[in-house]
Amino acid sequence: MKGDDLSDRFVEFGDAVLTVVEGLPETKTGRHIGEQLMRSGTSCGANYEEGRGAESRGDFVHKLGVTHKELRESRFWLRLILKRKITRNGAVDVLEECEELCAIIGKSIATARTRKRSDL
Repeated sequence: MKGDDLSDRFVEFGDAVLTVVEGLPETKTGRHIGEQLMRSGTSCGANYEEGRGAESRGDFVHKLGVTHKELRESRFWLRLILKRKITRNGAVDVLEECEELCAIIGKSIATARTRKRSDL
């Protein structure tokens, strides 16, 4: 997948995460989960963009690792939202996209690490 295509997917993912957050109730639980999901669900795209501008393969792998970490955190919050049934507001579709992005980034990290070793 081309970098620009994936970048666009991260923008769409961030936008969808914000829609889910906006649908959460104004309760202590809703606010807490919303803040956490908003942070992780939007920072993964920003971290991916940083990775695209990495100064070395090691820097690239590190930044994609941070991207993957934020995606996994987003996955947790989305699963909790669905478990608690506090909003549907597209959360199922956002979780599916999160799973796909996790797989793509995980594979990208593995590929970059393999190439890094073979470059030695």
